This record gives sequence, structure tokens and C-alpha cells, in this order.
Amino acid sequence: MSLLFLAHRVPFPPDRGDKIRSFHILQYLAKRTPVHLVAFADDAADLDLPPVFTDMLASCAILPRGKSQKRAAVEALASGKPVSLAAFASAAMQAAVARVLPEVRAVYCFSGQMAQYLPLDGPPVVMDFVDVDSAKFAGFADDARGPMRWMMRREARLLGAFEREVAGRVSASLFVSEAEAALFRAGGAIGRVLAVENGIDSATFDPATSSLDPSHHPGPGQGPIGEVAVAARNPSLSTFPNRAPACAGGEQHDLPLIVFTGQMDYRPNIDAVTWFARDILPLVRYRHPARFAIVGRAPTAAVRALASDHVTVTGAVDDVRGWLAAANVCVAPLKLARGIQNKVLEAMAMARPVVASADAAQGIDHADTIRVATTAQDFADRICDLLKAPDVAATLGQSARTQVIRRYGWDARLAPLDALLGLPA
Repeated sequence: MSLLFLAHRVPFPPDRGDKIRSFHILQYLAKRTPVHLVAFADDAADLDLPPVFTDMLASCAILPRGKSQKRAAVEALASGKPVSLAAFASAAMQAAVARVLPEVRAVYCFSGQMAQYLPLDGPPVVMDFVDVDSAKFAGFADDARGPMRWMMRREARLLGAFEREVAGRVSASLFVSEAEAALFRAGGAIGRVLAVENGIDSATFDPATSSLDPSHHPGPGQGPIGEVAVAARNPSLSTFPNRAPACAGGEQHDLPLIVFTGQMDYRPNIDAVTWFARDILPLVRYRHPARFAIVGRAPTAAVRALASDHVTVTGAVDDVRGWLAAANVCVAPLKLARGIQNKVLEAMAMARPVVASADAAQGIDHADTIRVATTAQDFADRICDLLKAPDVAATLGQSARTQVIRRYGWDARLAPLDALLGLPA
């Protein structure tokens, strides 16, 4: 009854969108049947995984991936393949997969990049595309110019053809939302196309415990801009939404805090915080003094350049829950967003009021607990309304948490995998 779980990244620690989904799916499957994990490492730390993770696995093979994007682009152009596949092409990975396949009765393949390792004649496969990546590159092409627009259009076309070919030969193709699944079907995909949504661990993301545990206090950033000025670790600072870390420029603790969380070398996140800091925050501050915190690892030079007296760029933090607990408002101003945004579910679970773009809110059954905005003025208006009415904001946040608990428990979201993989319920 054992399974092979293929992943383009080690599903641990679950501290970014794709790793949160892959970790919870892997954990869910490992409770039901022996699972052999074969995955790529993002960095050296991934090659030395803790027993708390590896002990739940039947076996674990983690391979380093050191191919540069430039080399992947050259290989892709020479071979006629998408860059996304060339970047993850590896003879060592092919050999690792071949060693495990005879021992398993089914394969769970996480992320389209790993579908190149699926044999044409082998055990049944459930393919978790997560998002329609080809549509993402088509969106990038719309915003690009010159040679980059050509490359993005090429990537969208070739990757789309590959996605459809894979879907035609696997047992089921999964997406993170029904909107993504419908988009894939509309693009000509055949076979069984289903939505298996993300969940949220509402016990972990709980404002009642996060505000009382000193280890969850918003600590100093660990990113390349250096430490953010922070008072001594004190759980009381997280108890009150208007108390939060000071900006590097010395902003006072008592100003309202607006928070964005995410992986900060990911282009949609970069575009989102740039738009917010340059176009939305000034409109907010004209009517209501406030600070903006960009919380997440690996901020690019463009993101670090946004830091000011009113904008904090933290880099990696020990625990994002402290920042969420300290936020008056959480924002997700993404102009390009695929699937379900974990950052939004986490903020909702922490009972924070959320203002999000239509794309970021799409796919989330939020029951009107998210304020949706389109233009910079829309965002500013909705944020200022919440800052001026803290009681309304608190009620909205609590309603968001109630909706998350009702709708997005992980076990309930992942229950369809039992039938798809023939596992005991």
C-alpha cells in the first residue's frame, strides 16, 4: 500500500505557500500508508532534516538542485522545452525515482515540474498541479516587454501543452481551487480534473494563544537589511493590535500597523508590496497615520528599497504569527494570484481584518469577511474605514476566524485523497 510522494521542494518546514500545502498532504497520507519521499532541496539545510519530519516517512531521498536560471533557459531553448521543466531536469532525480517506483503502488506528484519524472507505464498517479502555471506565465507576458514578453509567451504555450499532456495520462489532476480547475478544463484539458482546497491549522494560527506566548512575539528581522528595532520580548506587545515592532527609522509603537506576509523573492508578492508602498500607503497616511510591514524571507533589492520611516522590511522572522497578531489590518494587494492564498487564510485564522484584491480573494469561501478592493483608492478607503472603526474591524476579524474554522480544516479538505489513492479513510 506504499506511495511515492514526488515534490519540487522538500515539504518542510511548512513556512511558504507551496510547502504548507505539500507538508499537510504528505502528513495526511503518511498517517494512512507508508510514504517514500523524493524531493529537491532548496538549500543545504534541506539535506539535514529533523527526525520530527523524517520519522513519519518510510524513506526519504533529498537531492540538491543547483542549476541556475540562466543555464535552465539555455537548455530550454536548445531542447524546445519550457524553462520550468529544464530548471528541474536532473539525471540524479530520474535515477532516484526509478529506484523507488518498484516499491510503490501509487504516486502523488506535487507540482508540474516533477511530472517529467513520471513513467509512461507505471503505477497510478495523482497529479497535484496546485495552480495552472501556464496561465501565470501568460499573465507575466501581458506585463512584459521586448524579449522577456516573447520568453513568457513561449513558456505559457509550451508549459500549457505539457500540462494537458500529463493530465491526459494520470488518474486525476488536482488544483487548489475550483476556479483553477475550471480554468484548466477551459484550456482544453482532458481527464479527471478536481479541486482539493488548502486548509489552515486554526489551532496553530490562534490569536488567543499567539498573543500570550512570548515566543510568538514579533521578533527582529533576519533579512539583509539587518535587525528591525524591537522592544524586549514581551507577550503584552502582541496582546494589543496597535502595539507592534518599531520601524527601522524609529516610528512609535502606537501607530496602527498594516501587514503583508509572503515569500519576498516571488514576483507577484514583489509587485504587490511595491504597489502598496508607493501608491496605496500614501493615500492611507494622508487620512490616517499608519505603518506598513513587509514580513517574509528573501526580500529582493527592489523590496528592500521600499524600507523607510513608515515601511518595515523584516526579512525572515522566527514566527509570522506575532506579526499577524500585532496587525490592525492585513493586506493582500496581489494583481496576479493563482489558487488560494495561504497568507489570507492565516490572517483570517488569526482574526485579523483583511483587505485583498479580487485575485487574492478568489477561490476563498470567505462569506464576505474579506474586504475586496481593486484600485489604490479602493484599498485606501477600505483600510481607513477599518482603522477608524476598531470595533468593526475586530468583529470582521472574528467572523473571518469563525469562517476558517467552519470551512478550512485540513482533514476535511484532504478527505477526497482517500478515494483517489485507495487509502483507508
